[in-house]
Formats: sequence, C-alpha cells, structure tokens
Amino acid sequence: MTSENIVEVNEMNFEFEVISFSKNIPVLVDFWAEWCQPCQVLTPLLEKVVNEAGGNLRLAKVNIDQNPNLAIQYNVRSIPTVKAFIESQVISEFVGVIPEQRLRDFISNLIPPSPTDLEQEKGINLLLSHSWAEADKVFEDVIRQRPESNRAHLGRAIALLGLNRPEEAIHNLNAVDSGRELPRAELIRPYALALEQLRRGDLKEETDLDAVFRNSLHLASQGKFPIALDGLLDILRQDKQYRDKTAQKVVLGILEIMGSEDPQTREYRSELASVLF
Repeated sequence: MTSENIVEVNEMNFEFEVISFSKNIPVLVDFWAEWCQPCQVLTPLLEKVVNEAGGNLRLAKVNIDQNPNLAIQYNVRSIPTVKAFIESQVISEFVGVIPEQRLRDFISNLIPPSPTDLEQEKGINLLLSHSWAEADKVFEDVIRQRPESNRAHLGRAIALLGLNRPEEAIHNLNAVDSGRELPRAELIRPYALALEQLRRGDLKEETDLDAVFRNSLHLASQGKFPIALDGLLDILRQDKQYRDKTAQKVVLGILEIMGSEDPQTREYRSELASVLF
C-alpha cells in the first residue's frame, strides 16, 4: 500500500522522504525484505496504524536487498527493524514483530496527544467519578471523530451501562475488536447481556436464588453496586456454578464498571476470591 504517508524509499530519496519529512512529522522507517516472513506480518500492522494517524505519522519502507548501504548506515542487523526519526534523528526503534498494542504504545510516545486524545482522557476520568452522562457525551463525540477507537467504544459502553442502557452498550462492546480493551470488553459483556434480559423481562425466576439474582441486577441498574454485589456474593456462597457461572461473571463485570481505582472494587475482588477459593 502506498499513499502520501506510506512510501517506498531508496538510497537516492531517503534524505528527502525521511530526513526532511521528519522535521515536520515523525517518520517510521521499516527495514524489510521480500524473503522475510515476519516482515509480511509486521508491515500490514504498520500501515494500519499509520493510516489511522490521520497525517500525523509517515511510514517509509526500505527493502534492504535493494538498498544495502542504508541497512549498513543505520546498523540494521536483523529484520524487520523499525526506526523512528524525529527532527532528522533516530529517537527510538524496535526489532522483530511486536503485538499491535505494543506498536500503538510505541507510536503514542512519538506523537503529541491530539485534542481527541485529550477528550478520551477526560472521558476516562469522568468514568472514575461515575459521571456516566458526561462521560457518555464525551465518548460519543470521540467516536464520531474516530470510529475505530476501541478505547472510546469501551468507555462509552461502561458509561451506558452506568446509565442502564444495555442495548446501546452491547453495540459499543461489539465494536471493540483488539488491543488491551478487548479482554475488558469481554469481562463486561455478561453484565450487559444480563441487564438486557432484565429490561426485556426474560430472566427466569424459578428459585429463591433466581429472585436474588434478579433483585441484584435491578439494584446494579440503579447504580447501587455494593448492595448488588452483596446479593450476588450471597448467591455464590450457596452455588458457585449458578447459571453456568453467570453470577460470577456479572460480579466481574460490575467490578469493571466500578473501576480499579475504586477502593470498594479491591475489597469486593478480595471477597469474591475468598468465596470462590
């Protein structure tokens, strides 16, 4: 793939395409070769994140077989090697294939935070204070500008669950497809699905534990998380496998909604562990 921000470079144009451009925006130089299988894995990831950067980052691809002097000049001993140039200097690099989230972290250290990034941070802080409506609006605006943002979709899902809007939350959870947000989204999903069943009136109520489960979900939907967790833990004390571990999964989902910074989250995680183990 080639575009204004993804280019093939060689020994003749490296000075212009990399060194000169790096005075304006960061340039990633991908040293690769056609016979290199790891390169075939890394290059599409590099292209993806560069395209998502919206012109704030450039990718320059150097075939070392065709440009051996560049490989020697920049001490490339193994491929793929990626070097980041800023202000004409190599300021960071890595060798080999790295996971997508580590690549994004690598790039985030190169690019100053954009207004959208700052809005996302604002949304995260609003979640910590359980300011659900304000957080929902912030993440909705971020998604409008950056629809591929897993972080924004996860943040909005949490806010929507805090507002007892599970159907919309599930839509946002479904949009989370990678990165460190994906495991968190999967932890939250059972709680969202249970709330959706509650709203539709689809929860069975055949036993006393079913009644406690229903009441606990109702309390959680009102933001009364500690009381809801007390009820769910009572269920687990009597039946650790209740509804194919649904009660346990809902507890974990609620704890994700409460947030790791909430001191009550740590207390309830400890209590859950004592109940289960």
